Parts: sequence; structure tokens; C-alpha cells
Amino acid sequence: MSALLTILQHADSAFPSGSFAFSNGIEGLAALNAPLDRIGLRDIVAMVLQHRWATSDRVAVARAHRAGDDFDKLAALDHAVEAATLAEPLRSGSKRNGNALLAAHTRLGTAGAGEFRARIGAEKLHGHLPVVQGFLWRARGMSETDAITVSGYTTASGLIAAAVRLGRIGAVEAQAVLTALLPTIAELSTPMAPDAEIESFVPWVDAAAARQGRAHLRLFAS
Repeated sequence: MSALLTILQHADSAFPSGSFAFSNGIEGLAALNAPLDRIGLRDIVAMVLQHRWATSDRVAVARAHRAGDDFDKLAALDHAVEAATLAEPLRSGSKRNGNALLAAHTRLGTAGAGEFRARIGAEKLHGHLPVVQGFLWRARGMSETDAITVSGYTTASGLIAAAVRLGRIGAVEAQAVLTALLPTIAELSTPMAPDAEIESFVPWVDAAAARQGRAHLRLFAS
């Protein structure tokens, strides 16, 4: 029961993770009039889960969880995420979001959070979100599988919430989209192979995010 409650706490959108400030490409897609209705949003989020989250974030979360307190391994992983994230708004957004999550956990007294932030300040780490998540959620007692699942869930729910805030879909329809995606998240939340590499291929979303990064008016940072 304690493990379940920890999962619920960290998957809750009310947790001060800083993710509300990042659409991760949804705002850029909205500016291009991409279909963000019930069916269109479902397909877009499924694409992101399959071709960015499962092959990049999921791998980074698992590897960070396995690294534990080995900051040399965490730094190498963090640099790999930096190199694999091509769109600058998504790259900077991942770092800002990771730093915001670390700041919350530092105030909560999570073991290692303060040292992680200090290493970012010393420019030894970037602090990309999935690396921070794997590190912190391990420190909070989550298993690797639970950390992967929470990462997948929060990725999907964050993308969908961005579409709601942009007025492209209603709150009830958004929950229907999330419900439809739960089997996809479960299917993709498999244990990571030891030789898994970090890679991402969502060119449409990357291009939309890069384009939106140059917009004069934005609701989100990415």
C-alpha cells in the first residue's frame, strides 16, 4: 500500500514538478492547426509515447534508476539525453523541468536531490527530466518498473493537459483520450534491455516545437 501511495503521489498533476509550464510540442502543433480533437490527440500522444518516450525517456529513467548514486554514470546518461534531443525548445524544456522537479524534492528532503542540484550548478550535469525522475523516484522507494510506468503516465497526461489548456479539447474528452492510451502505456512500460540506447524520432513534433520556440507569444516554454 505504501508503494502504491508513493506512485499516486508522484503521478498526481498537483505534485509541484513544474511540468505545467511545458507542452512538449503540443502548442507548436496547435499553432500548425494539427488535429487535436479526441482522435487526433490520441494518435499524436500515442506517436510520442512510441517514438520518443519509449525509446528515449523510458530508457533514461531506467538507466538513471539503475545508476543509483553513481553521479559519473548519471552524468554520462544526462549528456546522452542532451545529444539525442534535437529540438532546442524540447532540450531546454527538459532541463528546466528537471531542475524544477529537483528543487521541489530538495525542499522535501529527498536523499541526493541537493547534491544533484549542486552538480548542475557546477556544470557537471544538465539535469534532464527523465534522468532526474529515475534518480529521484528510486530515492523515494519506487521500483524501476514503477518509475517507468509513472514516467509514461505523466508524459501522456501532460501532453493531454496541454491540449486542454490550449482550448483544443474539453476536460471530459481529455480523460477519454487518456483512458484510451492506458493500454499503450502499459504495453510500452516493459523492462529495459541492458543494451538499450537513447534515441528519438518524432520529426513532426520536433519541427513544431522548434517553430513555436520562435513565436512572439507563447503559453508554454516548449
